[in-house]
Amino acid sequence: MEAYEKIKQGERGAMLSIGVYIALACMKLIIGYAYHSEALSADGLNNSTDIVASLAVLIGLRISRKPPDRDHRYGHFRAETVAALIASFIMVVVGLQVLYQAVANFVRGSYEEPELITAWTALFCSIIMFVVYYYNSRLAKRIGSNAMMATAQDNRSDALVSLGAFVGIIGAKLGLAWLDPVAAFAVGLIICKTAIDIFRDATLALTDGFDDKTLKQFRSTIENTPGVCRVTDLKARIHGNNVLLDVTVEVAPSLNVAESHEITEQIEKRMIEEHQVEHVFIHIEPEEEGANQANGGA
Repeated sequence: MEAYEKIKQGERGAMLSIGVYIALACMKLIIGYAYHSEALSADGLNNSTDIVASLAVLIGLRISRKPPDRDHRYGHFRAETVAALIASFIMVVVGLQVLYQAVANFVRGSYEEPELITAWTALFCSIIMFVVYYYNSRLAKRIGSNAMMATAQDNRSDALVSLGAFVGIIGAKLGLAWLDPVAAFAVGLIICKTAIDIFRDATLALTDGFDDKTLKQFRSTIENTPGVCRVTDLKARIHGNNVLLDVTVEVAPSLNVAESHEITEQIEKRMIEEHQVEHVFIHIEPEEEGANQANGGA
């Protein structure tokens, strides 16, 4: 799938999240405040900020579609990762706000017993968000989008938040009114945890970090390609929804240019088929004499 087509599909997922968040945020805030549920109101506030975060992702995806220019020879794909980073900042601010409000209300003991309608609202919203999470997570894996995966993780945390609010409200209706602010506190913890996970993944990509286990799998595939004597250098980095791979391999010094080029094509073909890595930059070097003698001695 072409990179820009993947981004267009990612935009549809982000727009779906925005539409659902607007509807659910309005429902939760209105019902939460009207029927005295702190947990549901906190959940609605969470969804309100999710609208802003999803808009940040959508803007990042739109920027990613811009073609390469003089200042961005590799394109603008990392705008998508920056959008995920911004989303994490927004989420952690909201999470801390929810935590503060829940703790303050619990200490003051200022909580009311919520109405049962708030529980059914939370359960309904949880089911909706699990459906959106399932759609966006499958989409993120199909197009290899970090920003969309961040959105999907946010969708999942929102579904769990609503489920936690449902449990807290039911507990409050059974006579444990303090469970409602406790559920709101759990909402804040989940929001902060998701924000930290997204922040870690985004900063890893922006600082050219890469998973070592995956890199070892790449090395194994290249080393097992016919004609490759040794992999002397291997580096990878995330560029939006693409993996950029730089590899230096040694081949037999007796090979001519055409034969060496054939090996590079085989490497590129195997990386696409086995790892879906389409951007591989290969440098060919003749096998060193010492290494050749060592291999022969073995």
